[in-house]
Amino acid sequence: MIAWWDLTHSKQTIDTLREHLREDGVKPWADVVGLRLKVWIADPAGNRWGAIMLWETVPDPWEMPPNKAAKLIGYPPTERIRFDVEATIEGVFTEPGLSGIGLALEAP
Repeated sequence: MIAWWDLTHSKQTIDTLREHLREDGVKPWADVVGLRLKVWIADPAGNRWGAIMLWETVPDPWEMPPNKAAKLIGYPPTERIRFDVEATIEGVFTEPGLSGIGLALEAP
């Protein structure tokens, strides 16, 4: 699933949302059953904020953390796309995994 917000009508910015991730936005997702990967994404040129989520199983909405992004931004995603994964592959990489990387998790 991909969720995108157009931030044009929000008081939030990519920087304020990044700070939210630094403070407490990422950790609650570590315990979500069925979530394989969540990647928070930003498009500074288009003033958009979003996330890509890869699910192993269909999530139970009651077991997911509250959608803090929607609350902070002030409205639901501008666009939400659900799709099926046709194939996956992992290449050769040096990092032990994808958890804990990204601009929001770097020292300010």
